[in-house]
Amino acid sequence: MLTITDLTAGYGRLTALKGIDLTVAKGEIVFVVGPNGAGKSTLLKTVAGLMTPFSGSIRFHHADIAGMAPEKLSREGLVLVPEGRSIFRTLTVEENLALGGMGRRDRDVLESDLEAVLTTFPILRSRYRGVAGHLSGGEQQQLAIARAILQQPALIMIDEPSLGLAPLVIDQVYESLRALNRENGMTLLIVEQSTARILDLADRVYVLRNGHIVLSGPAAELAGGRQLEEAYFGYEAG
Repeated sequence: MLTITDLTAGYGRLTALKGIDLTVAKGEIVFVVGPNGAGKSTLLKTVAGLMTPFSGSIRFHHADIAGMAPEKLSREGLVLVPEGRSIFRTLTVEENLALGGMGRRDRDVLESDLEAVLTTFPILRSRYRGVAGHLSGGEQQQLAIARAILQQPALIMIDEPSLGLAPLVIDQVYESLRALNRENGMTLLIVEQSTARILDLADRVYVLRNGHIVLSGPAAELAGGRQLEEAYFGYEAG
């Protein structure tokens, strides 16, 4: 579904991504993990069209999308949930979700999709008429993901869904993501700084450090070993 080949990108003279190769197959949950400043957010912004790569290839459904405008990518089915959630805090939950379905003409299907996200994220149903800014951090994250789903994406990219959340809330968000994948076949590319919890959810994991992919593989092969820790921190764990 998504194939990134020899991708180089950055800001001005600063090169943040250095020859990245990464793939996401339909129906997978793929995590990119790494320390702060590794280039994780730059990767998602470049794929989402918010940054133009210096070089390399980004192919989505076999079409070259490098440098394509974000709104066009959204219509093609590639949606980014940015770091910090970016919900409209002064609007209600209902109004935020309505923005996710803006432009859709299949009103019957949209109503069905809305009911589905309210079932997946029941807290949003109970807060439906409430102001989004009054939601907790975890509830706002669920709202941001639900709004993205209503855009009918083929692939959702999520930048640090656990950022600033308590461990119990992280578990709730991750369980919602698991349900989206297992019950709806949603394909997910998720960036996280922490490696905690990801192996139970991921199909495959990439470790990004200093702009390079230093380790990749199926989560089942990385679980229980020291490879992930060694790659993340850049040393041999003792």
